[in-house]
Amino acid sequence: MPLDASRSRALPMRWRTRALSALLARGPGIEDLDPAELPAARTSRAKVRASWLGRRVYGGLDPDCAVADRRVDLDGTVVRLRVYRPRSRSSRALPLVVLFHGGGWVQGDPEQDEWLASRVATRTQAVVVSVAYRLAPEHPFPAGLDDCWAATCWVHANAAELGGDPDRLAVMGDSAGGNLAAVVAQLARDAGGPRLRAQVLIYPGTEMIDVYDSEVEHAVAPVLTSRGMRTFTALYLAGADGTVPTASPIRAASHEGLAPALVQTAGHDPLKDNGRLYADALVAAGVPTTYTCYRDAIHGYISLPGAVPAAQPALAEIVRTLRDAFSQP
Repeated sequence: MPLDASRSRALPMRWRTRALSALLARGPGIEDLDPAELPAARTSRAKVRASWLGRRVYGGLDPDCAVADRRVDLDGTVVRLRVYRPRSRSSRALPLVVLFHGGGWVQGDPEQDEWLASRVATRTQAVVVSVAYRLAPEHPFPAGLDDCWAATCWVHANAAELGGDPDRLAVMGDSAGGNLAAVVAQLARDAGGPRLRAQVLIYPGTEMIDVYDSEVEHAVAPVLTSRGMRTFTALYLAGADGTVPTASPIRAASHEGLAPALVQTAGHDPLKDNGRLYADALVAAGVPTTYTCYRDAIHGYISLPGAVPAAQPALAEIVRTLRDAFSQP
């Protein structure tokens, strides 16, 4: 049955979220930047995140989590993987979660998901591998996707080295990372593996071309605007066909046989209907799917626990979903 759209109608934002939104509105958006300015903008975002205020907004590493970087050669491209493990664990192999960060395929890094990744690792008792995939416009579509798919295959093939169980593997991503996780789930199905226990899609972008109602309704929403969406898409695609399923996973010929899904969206987000309609497509194809809209939240909430209260229940739902998926025989 299609999901009830009334469950995703926005509620008023919390005061902390409104305060952050007002602060963000003072700075330039991606649509205001020349592509040549992007490297400096990425550096600036990282500095803000590392500042005193940034640490309180973005959260930090779970103290019970150990983190280490490693670089691996994936089909001739060296990609950084940021690996999170619970400090105290049994000697048995742990489940594996491959995580793809957001940022419109143009910006972002694994560190922006440190709060999420480390807590999923400790609370799920899993190894979380966050992928620093190549970014556009320097590396347009499908470079980032190629890295994410290759990284997922590498994690599966090298599970023992990571202390993980290759039979308990999931993918997860937010925003552009949600798009990449959805496409990787489709590639895994079509290739006959690796078999995924779950796909966790957090306010994912699933359609590159069509304009859905939520994009019109929330065209000037905090964090992400309609103009910003279209700028990110143009930079990522760089003229490539946005209707192919590897760019717009909602356009796949079939969604049957995909991994069970958790799809989360935010009430004040132009991407809301991207997630809701993708969840509808999964349900229609018989894929076990949970859809939740955090109706008082804004785009990016899972990376903003200090400003958006919805981050906490959203994290709890993600942990429950993964625990259930990994406990199945």
